[in-house]
Amino acid sequence: MNSDLYINTFKNHLIDHSFVEEPHRHNSYVLVFFTKGSGTHEIDFDVFTIQPGSMFFLQPGQMHHWNLSDDVEGFVIFYSQEMYNLYFGQKTIGDYPFYSSVDNKPEMVFDASESKAILPYFESMITEVNENQLRKQDKIMNLLDIIHIEITRKYSEKHLHEAHSYNVKIKGFEVLLEKNFKTEKMPSFYASQLHITLKHLNRICNEILQKTTTEVITDRIILEAKRMLMDKKFTVNEIATELGFNDYSYFTRLFKKNTGKTPTNFRISKK
Repeated sequence: MNSDLYINTFKNHLIDHSFVEEPHRHNSYVLVFFTKGSGTHEIDFDVFTIQPGSMFFLQPGQMHHWNLSDDVEGFVIFYSQEMYNLYFGQKTIGDYPFYSSVDNKPEMVFDASESKAILPYFESMITEVNENQLRKQDKIMNLLDIIHIEITRKYSEKHLHEAHSYNVKIKGFEVLLEKNFKTEKMPSFYASQLHITLKHLNRICNEILQKTTTEVITDRIILEAKRMLMDKKFTVNEIATELGFNDYSYFTRLFKKNTGKTPTNFRISKK
């Protein structure tokens, strides 16, 4: 599968790719739109119900798996950040608010009229993939971008205080956290990098995420620990070290405090 850009109907995708029941992750972005059928979709340990109109947007590294009914239909798109950013130049995939690792809501349901409005863009993409028309790549990229704009409009109504200056700081915090959470656990580090006081960063996190800065950092660490525990090739000790904990027992206590299970018990429960 070309991780730079891959577009297919769900039915054909399942024919071409043996269905993966196990939780797994991709190194590309994934956009899925269901038009028919039912089931469940688990993304980073949250379970969502699939219905006609369900739209899911996954970022690289998110852990997911699904259980689908036999009559499921829809569309699946894989694409890389590099390809997207290179093509559009002036904007990046990270500019879209629904791709956020701190305030992550990877699901949205389009009602019948909204689904009807967005469906032609997916159908046009499939047509373009199957025909070798002039400026094929251009049209596909622009259709993908229109879909992103449609999602953003709906997402913004639901989730964003659009012009809120706090959103800019949260985005900055998110970028810093993704780069540094394995090595930097102190909220004061992030506040100083953002050139604001810790009190102000806490206020922003409370307002937008309803969490303290420490909770946001801890949540990111625990999520990564859970993802790594699903991957059988790491020992718990190796995971603790990879996540920047020299004290194995401290890591275990932190994990249990936040999940109710030790890392080993979490791993066993997910088998």
